[in-house]
Amino acid sequence: MKKILSNTSVLLILSVIAGFIIGHFANETVISVILPIKHVLGQIIFFLIPLLIFGFITPSITRLKKNASKLLVAAVLLAYASCVGSASLAAVVGYTSIPLLNIIPVTDAGKALPEMIFRLDIPPLMSVLSALVLAFMLGLSIIWTKAERIEAALYEFQSLVFTMVKRFLLPILPLFIASNFSVLAYEGALASRLPVFFAILLITLLCHITWISFLYITAGLYSGKNPWQVLKFYGPVILTALGTQSSAASLGVAIEETKKSPVLRKDVREFAIPLLGNIHFVGSILDVVFLTIAVSQLLYGSMPGLDKMIIFIPLLGIFAIAAPGLPGGTLITSLGLIHAVLGIDEVGTALMISIFALLDSFGTTHNITSDGALTLILNSYADKKKLSSTDID
Repeated sequence: MKKILSNTSVLLILSVIAGFIIGHFANETVISVILPIKHVLGQIIFFLIPLLIFGFITPSITRLKKNASKLLVAAVLLAYASCVGSASLAAVVGYTSIPLLNIIPVTDAGKALPEMIFRLDIPPLMSVLSALVLAFMLGLSIIWTKAERIEAALYEFQSLVFTMVKRFLLPILPLFIASNFSVLAYEGALASRLPVFFAILLITLLCHITWISFLYITAGLYSGKNPWQVLKFYGPVILTALGTQSSAASLGVAIEETKKSPVLRKDVREFAIPLLGNIHFVGSILDVVFLTIAVSQLLYGSMPGLDKMIIFIPLLGIFAIAAPGLPGGTLITSLGLIHAVLGIDEVGTALMISIFALLDSFGTTHNITSDGALTLILNSYADKKKLSSTDID
């Protein structure tokens, strides 16, 4: 039981249930206490977002110089293109399917909320876009000037930010979500949206299957080899991902199982599988984009403008490359971007986190399984460019 309750996704789901129950039976006095708690927790989360962006993306850039081989550049570009492609698929499907669900905005009906009895604002040190630009400029400058001491300090800072996530962000997420859903349940009309949530799960699952199929078919066409000679060894990997919701645990199995593939070079496989397992969060980014569209329609009665989505997807692809290896790491890292570019507020992000927890098993499975397709592409790229193991290491 203790092991189950320590699972982040389980805690988030329990938080949703607790929030529904509390909000359903709460009176105005109880909600007036919950509102400031929700506000303060949200302020802490959004305070941490720029630190997450800077702390993870900057060291990721500086590390490139240590392995700046042709295959590394190809792998990063391929992972980025795959993430942007899956996000674009999610956007197309979202803009097409969400209007068919006839979602009535939650704000169309509900009780009026009491005034907040206490308010504490914690402004972030910088905006999300400022953190992103600073991360790129500083990371590139460190490479150009070979500032090794600053680079080492950034790696330590990344460890500090990682600790902040584990010790501050993840522990308060369940309480933040429970308080948000308490307010939504108090306002009313949210329970009737449960069929919409199940429809979202089904649509995103179909999107996952579609993009994985596209990647393996593309890999087969590019390489001239049967992609089934890679995919068929992913059965244990898929079961591990579904059961653990952990990329780390699944990656270990993937490394072992892909050794059985007769169409992958050992040097390329040993290079690509671990690398892609840490930068290719293609399933997670698909979930994020679809959820932004669905949640925006659910809460505000309209989907994000296409002009905003065109800006959002390329930036989100960068976040997917540099996302931390944590449960829901891609979504957590991109919360600030979701707020800054798409205008989704704290209630919307709490709802996204909750639904994302339900999708996490499928997203993790998509992430790790699709790595095999990109590895097959890189395998053929290395053959065509006549790259030896010294060019890869």
